[in-house]
Amino acid sequence: MSKANPSQIPVVVLAGFLGSGKTTLLNHLLHRSGGTRIGAIVNDFGSIEIDAMAVAGQLGDSTVSLGNGCLCCAVDASELDVYLDKLTRPVNDMHAIDVIVIEASGIAEPQELVRMVLASENPRIVYGGLVEVVDAAEFDTTREKHPEVTRHLGLADLVVVNKGDRVDTAERERVLDAVRAAAKSAAVVTASYGRVDPEMLFDCRPGEERIGQLSFDDLHRHGHGEDGAHEGHLHDAYESVSFTSEVPMDPRRLMAFLDSRPEGLYRIKGYVDFGAFDPRNRYAVHAVGRFLRFYPEPWPGGGPRLTQLVLIGAGVDTGALDRALAACESDAPHTADEHSMWGVLRYVQDKETADL
Repeated sequence: MSKANPSQIPVVVLAGFLGSGKTTLLNHLLHRSGGTRIGAIVNDFGSIEIDAMAVAGQLGDSTVSLGNGCLCCAVDASELDVYLDKLTRPVNDMHAIDVIVIEASGIAEPQELVRMVLASENPRIVYGGLVEVVDAAEFDTTREKHPEVTRHLGLADLVVVNKGDRVDTAERERVLDAVRAAAKSAAVVTASYGRVDPEMLFDCRPGEERIGQLSFDDLHRHGHGEDGAHEGHLHDAYESVSFTSEVPMDPRRLMAFLDSRPEGLYRIKGYVDFGAFDPRNRYAVHAVGRFLRFYPEPWPGGGPRLTQLVLIGAGVDTGALDRALAACESDAPHTADEHSMWGVLRYVQDKETADL
């Protein structure tokens, strides 16, 4: 079995009922992708603004090749694995794209699409979360016509309450309260015209060329406008915590934190040092919603051994998160105890790669 790789391509499922603004949100991501190459799988082709994307390829039965590196495929859900394989096939030993967004049909069952992504045997992908889009102006009408929206919200990892500009403050807060009650532990953010920061959904590729592994600054980089100015208004909807420690983390304490992570904490990414529990490897971590994976990899030579994590969420207590992570540190001398690592190894895709 091949080793799981933290550079796997995240697959984000974008769902929501007709008219909620899924295609507008996807168009926004495509236009703000910067150097990030997005593959979009669309159930019903809708109104992806291909004419604005400098089409470089030829329109076939189901595929459009775009000049900025995006690939948009109009497919039936039964063809999903075929297109995941096509989009993730390496070119010159490198990924052709950086992230895949599946835009579900307005009448699709998001749970089924998530199940298909999780069941995929494609080793080049990793689940990137379920994003549910809600129309703030039509929320009550939609829930009346489609009572299953409550169940869909309960499955989501991130909920985007879109069209916030179409309701007044009191109505927006009422809708947000209803959405949060149904969405359980999901992060909930508001948006107008589908404008959410891409960093909320996936890591944006650095604009300049880099050689080797991403630095910690790359992990925490946020989007910028074409003129380099920071577009802070897109970040107002969420909070982030950057945590760095020279002290190894205790695996049992860290797993207790991860198993009880607070509502609204959407993404966790970075590297963990477990010290003597596994002195040969650092552990890349990828978490979105309740989904969690660890990827052990040999420590690179020459640099310090650090735990470096970025946590992203909405409505979270950043100070409490920082304190909770600090409480996972353990500088007491100890010998390696593989039993302490069992909680971590449950989330290693190929347990043999841990090599304890």
